[in-house]
Amino acid sequence: MIVRLLCVAALVALVPTAASAQVSYVRAGKLVDPQAGKVLTDQILRIEGERIVSVGPWKGAPKEGRVIDWSGLTVLPGLIDMHTHLVDDEQSENIALPLLRSAAQQAYIGAGHARSTLMAGFTSVRDVGAWRALSDAALRDAIDQGLVPGPRMSVAGAYVTAPGGGGEITGVAPDVAIPAEMRRGVVEDAADVHKKVRALLVGGADFIKLIATGAVLTEGTEPGQLELSEDEIRAAVEEAAKRGTYVTAHAHGAEGIKIAVRAGVRSIEHGSLIDDEGIALMKAKGAFLVADIYNGDFIDTYGREQGWPEGMIRKNRETTDAQREGFRKAVKAGVRIAYGTDAGVYPHGGNARQMPYMVKYGMTPMQAIQSATTVAAELLGKTGQVGCAAVGCYGDLIAVASDPLADVSTLTKVAKVMKGGAVVKDD
Repeated sequence: MIVRLLCVAALVALVPTAASAQVSYVRAGKLVDPQAGKVLTDQILRIEGERIVSVGPWKGAPKEGRVIDWSGLTVLPGLIDMHTHLVDDEQSENIALPLLRSAAQQAYIGAGHARSTLMAGFTSVRDVGAWRALSDAALRDAIDQGLVPGPRMSVAGAYVTAPGGGGEITGVAPDVAIPAEMRRGVVEDAADVHKKVRALLVGGADFIKLIATGAVLTEGTEPGQLELSEDEIRAAVEEAAKRGTYVTAHAHGAEGIKIAVRAGVRSIEHGSLIDDEGIALMKAKGAFLVADIYNGDFIDTYGREQGWPEGMIRKNRETTDAQREGFRKAVKAGVRIAYGTDAGVYPHGGNARQMPYMVKYGMTPMQAIQSATTVAAELLGKTGQVGCAAVGCYGDLIAVASDPLADVSTLTKVAKVMKGGAVVKDD
């Protein structure tokens, strides 16, 4: 009995309490508050453990805790990328590359991508699909357990896709067997959607990612081609709702976008060929748009240099300008737009490269920052936790040397990164 009591006492001593939580302060020369849409000067943020507990004007050094002096910098909440692929190799000309990696290799690759993303100032991401089912959930859990550095992850588990669709490994010889774990999200009909979606959520996925139309970077599919029916998409939405979560849909084609929104998806990924009717429908339904409007230039330049398949280059050419025009119209119409880059198509860590494009195609710098903070947090269902620098938010902060509201490209050069009250980058 005495031994048992001693063990319990030892365990209790290991559990942090509010009184024992580490206290630190950040002094911000300027503080961008995306919730209020304004910039404050000479502020001090008190952080206890992982959370911000107070924000106010600097009135001199506090008597307790250490002060992290960012008084010469502009401080923002940690940024959020709502469309990443951390676990797999970056896009290349080798369409069979996923078949050439072991699960162990892929784990190390994903860990490297996670670190690069965090160092770029993106302290949260929504990872929207991996070839090996639930490998993204394993990376998320490793980060949460402190085993590897990386952003807070919300994960899809796998691609829910039609046979041979945009979420399949295609372009290999017909007698090459694709491993079952790489086809866990392949669905035949609405009943199968219920079954596969349920299995992914039970297995650890946070939300569901559907491939509603063909893809630019999948051989044998066309972006405008509908690949899932409205009934199949609605089945996924219904199954996700049972477990308190949501569905997002990869949808380039105009009809696929409208079908997905009518079926109840929370967000549309890419939206390249969206038309005016689709924009109006998204606005009416409150659906979010996550459009990777930087990628077109990267694919056209780098993809050509590296010899990516001509079909990919053609499809990219046919969608890039249309996507940007649709984005501009969506901004003007007031559609909620969350920041998402499709990082993994281009190198991880370059996530902020899209910021200037969003300004070029219709947003103000503050709107672009809000898309990667408050709007993204709303889409995640984590308003007041991430993407903010206020009481109750995680102590996820970044700092840059220049004013991002004057030149939003300064966010590609993040000098300081804090996650959960701990400084992880200090250049």
